[in-house]
Amino acid sequence: MNKRTALLSAVIASALSLSGQVTFINEAHAVLKITRPSQGQLGNVQINPYGYAPLTAVIYLKQQQPKDMIVTVLGKGDDGVPISYPVGEQMMRTHDGVPVFGLYGDHLNLVELSYTLDGKPVTETYKIHTQPVVGPSVEGQVHSYPQVTPVAVDSEFQDRLYWVNHLPHNSNDPLLIRAGGGAFEWDRWAINFITDTQGEVRWFLDHNKMHDINVTQKRGVIMGVHQTDNGDIIFGQGQRYYRMDLLGRMIIERDLPAGFIDFSHDLQEMPNGNYLIRAAKQNYVRPDGQVVDTVRDHILEVDPHGQVVDVWDLNTILDPMRDALLIALDAKAVCLNVDDNAEGINIEPDAPFGDNAGVGTGRNWAHVNSVDYDASDDSIVISPRHQATAIKIGRDKEVKWILGPSEGWNDDLAKKLLTPVDKRGKKLNCSPQGKCENTDFDFGYSQHTSYVVPEKGTVVTFDNGDGRYHEQPAFAESKYSRGVEYKIDEKKMTVKQVWEYGKDRGYEFYSPITSITQYQADKDSMMVYFASAELFSKATTKPKLVELGYGSQDVKVELHIESTTPRQPSYRTTVIRPNKAFQK
Repeated sequence: MNKRTALLSAVIASALSLSGQVTFINEAHAVLKITRPSQGQLGNVQINPYGYAPLTAVIYLKQQQPKDMIVTVLGKGDDGVPISYPVGEQMMRTHDGVPVFGLYGDHLNLVELSYTLDGKPVTETYKIHTQPVVGPSVEGQVHSYPQVTPVAVDSEFQDRLYWVNHLPHNSNDPLLIRAGGGAFEWDRWAINFITDTQGEVRWFLDHNKMHDINVTQKRGVIMGVHQTDNGDIIFGQGQRYYRMDLLGRMIIERDLPAGFIDFSHDLQEMPNGNYLIRAAKQNYVRPDGQVVDTVRDHILEVDPHGQVVDVWDLNTILDPMRDALLIALDAKAVCLNVDDNAEGINIEPDAPFGDNAGVGTGRNWAHVNSVDYDASDDSIVISPRHQATAIKIGRDKEVKWILGPSEGWNDDLAKKLLTPVDKRGKKLNCSPQGKCENTDFDFGYSQHTSYVVPEKGTVVTFDNGDGRYHEQPAFAESKYSRGVEYKIDEKKMTVKQVWEYGKDRGYEFYSPITSITQYQADKDSMMVYFASAELFSKATTKPKLVELGYGSQDVKVELHIESTTPRQPSYRTTVIRPNKAFQK
């Protein structure tokens, strides 16, 4: 070792004052190897190992092979909710360590590991301190992050974790607008976090990693969040769709297939591993020869490698000129286009093309906000907000049934309308606008998330309630929203309503846009998220999340969420199950 190298060694060791060692490769290179003492029998801890999820960590294996691993992130304080899950050997190999999920922000977390090593049982505790939870800063904030308040939590549901897909506005929206139609300018910051039943944030997605208004492929709105059967998370944003695991390891970050644009609202993983993606078509040639970018009216089936398997073009399957519901909508709240100054709604065929509620290809005539797969007959079920409660379409692109009021359908599509019946199967007397006499039956209006429930043989939807009976009521405060479940008899072409929740909660729970109803098989329950409740209040928007025992009004969980500003809805929630993600 020459004098220069010796001096370098002394300077580094003195400056860092760490218990480490300096290893010299040769006289020209020095490598400082810091050896920190491990907190347990495994290796050191890396927080946020993949850069996307700051409240996660990996405890490295240090080439050891623990078995029967159980991770428990202890709850904070007396009422804190512990998060516990098994970790399989495949997951430990994937991360070269033990995945830690569910940490609190700005907290010294205690993480208990229970496992066997060389045949001997081990229980040890690791301490992991995290940085604060951080969200985007926007004009008018009264909180730095959405506030979650538990109202009711049944002990059986205490371990619930909910991913909240929240939608603050983007203060920089005017910086980049694209001419030419479509929905490209539809853009918002992303606040995506997982809350426990005490209202504590236990995971969040770093919005700065996901969103950049100045980069085409990072514009858009994160939507369509689902946890797949193997525990991964899928979602889309603008011109891309994604798959990641709960540690934030990005598995797929892929552009939409060529010729398709403007993802929003929903995508689903099919049983064969393909994806159903709600998108739009670029440079679409209308029957009159005009070339437009369409808006929320195409469904793609894409295989795991990004190859397009099939396409449902709703412009040729449905009727883009039907306006029965469109003319009745409140123009102040057409999905996320919330505009206090809007008066009336322009559905003229010669209105400007683009993300405008109106008839004709190239405008927002369909507004499909969910897509689901029915494996029983290889069909899709869609929720076209501006057309009907739900529509089922086969692989052959033929409509199988339409759940919605009868007004305005052309002759071919009118034949596919389901007939409402009461609980005894007797036909109900309903007006063309959907008002049925002497019954609780009601259609969904401007609804979201029409999903198949194969376990029950039903379809559930969130009935937002705007434009009910194709009109606006005399008093806005008489509006309400509901979670609804329908039983459909495809042979008889009938439908009956078997459950609803929310009507009695009134205008406080009324959510004109967004929201979700979803069955939860693990606890035989129904989750209903009133994601834009109090949207028109001068104070902050206050979404409400409710989970109920199946088929009942028995509230198992009720959480109230206060947004950071007025006019700031959530989009959806979905239940997150760590066991699915890590037990492999």
